[in-house]
Amino acid sequence: MNRFAKLGGVLGIVYCIAGFVLVFLGWNGAATYDNESSQIPYLISGGVAGLALVVVGGALIVAHSLRNDRVELRGAIDDLRGAVEQLGTASAAPAASGSGAPGRIAGTGNVDGDVVMAGADSYHSPSCTLIEAQTDVAPMSLADAQASDRVPCRVCTPGVSE
Repeated sequence: MNRFAKLGGVLGIVYCIAGFVLVFLGWNGAATYDNESSQIPYLISGGVAGLALVVVGGALIVAHSLRNDRVELRGAIDDLRGAVEQLGTASAAPAASGSGAPGRIAGTGNVDGDVVMAGADSYHSPSCTLIEAQTDVAPMSLADAQASDRVPCRVCTPGVSE
């Protein structure tokens, strides 16, 4: 962040203070005379110029605040984008590597046809596409899966010889 980043806000405050001082001096100068024609120069020089400085100072403060909000929002969006990209690469990694669903244990391939992946209600062959994104599957023997209350998958039909 550069050293002029806070200049707009500080300059806005200085302008507002200078404007209020000019308004006060204009009012004080006009209050010393009871003749209206003598008060007009004080009203113009102090009142209008002071009011203009207050308005410009307020605009500088608002612009500085908007600039800070934009920088914070951009940082939050960048953080969110990084998190989404990290989540995207983390969820794409198991599918790209061919390891299947997260939660599968390596070495439980269906070599003999007796290992299945058991979910909450059904069981699947380890190569079933329905369980690729599931995280609550666990390897189980085919005999244990058939003995439990789980039903076989209708897509991959585990345990049926091809």
